[in-house]
Amino acid sequence: MDEVVFFNPGDSIGNFHDHNEAVKTAQIYKEKQDENKRVLVVHGVDNKNFDIFFADDVISHTNEQQAAQQKNEKPYRISDRI
Repeated sequence: MDEVVFFNPGDSIGNFHDHNEAVKTAQIYKEKQDENKRVLVVHGVDNKNFDIFFADDVISHTNEQQAAQQKNEKPYRISDRI
């Protein structure tokens, strides 16, 4: 079963056509930036691309009202947790 999460697309760290490239870049980014932060590789909204986000940027119940007001939330399917 796919896990669908919501993000503001503007929070994306990167966008890739190739899944392996996205995973590799996420691993490098995490290693260079902050090994304590979780990074998610998600299947893009159009199901053709992969995006990288920080797990902390997931729109949750605590911040969904603000995101809904801005109408910036988009659904993504989690591909990998790094």
